[in-house]
Amino acid sequence: MKLVTFVHNGHSRIGALVGDGSIVDLNRANPLLPADMLAFLAGGSDAQNLAEKALASALPSALVARSAVTLQAPIPRPGKILCIGLNYRDHAAESNQPIPQYPTVFAKYNNTIIGPGAAIVLPSVTEKVDYEAEFAFVIGRTARNVQAADALNYVAGYLPFNDVSARDYQMRTSQWTVGKTFDTFGPLGPALVTADEIANPHDLDIQLTINGEVLQSSNTSNLIFSINELIADLTSFMTLEPGDIISTGTPSGVGSARKPQRWLRAGDVVAVTIEGLGTLENPVVAG
Repeated sequence: MKLVTFVHNGHSRIGALVGDGSIVDLNRANPLLPADMLAFLAGGSDAQNLAEKALASALPSALVARSAVTLQAPIPRPGKILCIGLNYRDHAAESNQPIPQYPTVFAKYNNTIIGPGAAIVLPSVTEKVDYEAEFAFVIGRTARNVQAADALNYVAGYLPFNDVSARDYQMRTSQWTVGKTFDTFGPLGPALVTADEIANPHDLDIQLTINGEVLQSSNTSNLIFSINELIADLTSFMTLEPGDIISTGTPSGVGSARKPQRWLRAGDVVAVTIEGLGTLENPVVAG
């Protein structure tokens, strides 16, 4: 399923995209299903099975035209947003950084999250706002001390993410948090594609364009630390919960490493496309 959060007639709902471009309102198709994505994910496999049955037997009254809704981020307020730095060999090289021995982990927060079509707002205090196309996964079961071999069983699904970064603020200190957590710096979506639809998450093309120009192009086979390794490492020291987002890092081609450097500008349209997951597109506006 391609799960979405959408606003229709002033109300936030969850649904599933169907082939004709419309959306099945899952709660309307089966009132036993919640209308909130975090509650849905907390329901685990039981909720997913109910949703699949509801999707297969949905009446026309449960269908909503795509043109009649506004898509939000699939998970508007995740419990955790954990990001992995320097997780593609080519990006480590362009950043003049050694291959890390352990995953480099930092956090973003709910204020950063926006959905497809929403604007990335350039803060007035920085002129060095960068883009980072990333492949993210979402936790579907409470996870603690998970073995790498079992890790994919804890993944609910996958989605595109853009780890927008103010590089001057990021590099002020050894800690990256400030440069990563401006409002609107976490575009997410358009859909949470459930894990059963992706045969091999470690072999997906990933691309970023600005105004149609390809600036990043790679494949998740180039990750240094796999999803399995990341879950095993993270759950060795923290509990991951349904709805937590882990973004796996960006490949080479970021603006800060280009000559001349390429920062985001008002009027740009940034698109992150990942094979099987769709395209996350956001305009850029001045703050």
